[in-house]
Amino acid sequence: MEDYLKAIYTLQREDGPPVRTSAIAEVLDVTSPTVTSMLDKLEERGLVDREKYRGVELTREGETVALEVLRHHRLIESFLAEHLDYEWSEVHAEADALEHHISEEFEERLADALGDPRVDPHGDPIPTADLEPIPADETDRLSDRAAGDTVVVARVSDRDEDELRYLADVGIAPGVELTLADVTPIDTYLVSFDDTEQHLPETVAAAIRVRATDAPDENGSEPDDDDLEVDA
Repeated sequence: MEDYLKAIYTLQREDGPPVRTSAIAEVLDVTSPTVTSMLDKLEERGLVDREKYRGVELTREGETVALEVLRHHRLIESFLAEHLDYEWSEVHAEADALEHHISEEFEERLADALGDPRVDPHGDPIPTADLEPIPADETDRLSDRAAGDTVVVARVSDRDEDELRYLADVGIAPGVELTLADVTPIDTYLVSFDDTEQHLPETVAAAIRVRATDAPDENGSEPDDDDLEVDA
């Protein structure tokens, strides 16, 4: 149930509500009938609102549960990367396995040990301890930007380990400033940064969220360097 709420929350953040059953099924790698069955249960518990033929949206109660799971998940990811030398491509699966099984005391100690970080290794905002809603997403996909734009990488999707390994190898991570130099007719994105150039496939460019160079980060302030370090 928590996995579904987390998935719906993430999809709402990316594309807005309502979230379609097919999108949830794709993220969780389950069938649409399985999703429909779970949505019935979530609706009965008052965790989602459903609109026939359109999709679902989290209620405030459902959002609070999703934020708690995300806080656990992203704190665990941060601990694994910072203290156990996991690469950023490895932490998502480990955190998925652990996020449902930690106590609130453990969560608090984890946050204290990490210095209460604002973002995880992929640049995703970590919900606060009081589970207040995360500010609206003001980022764009790199694939939606125009050639010539100079932007800062805000975060990178953690869904594909191969993409994360590829980005680590070429040096693209949250906090990196890059210029979209060109978009080829076959949807390859040429980016320049740190005196180098790199061609990115469209799928990779779509997985990178960027913001303007003078825009605040997702928590309303300019990010600190420590928050943007990636153990790659």
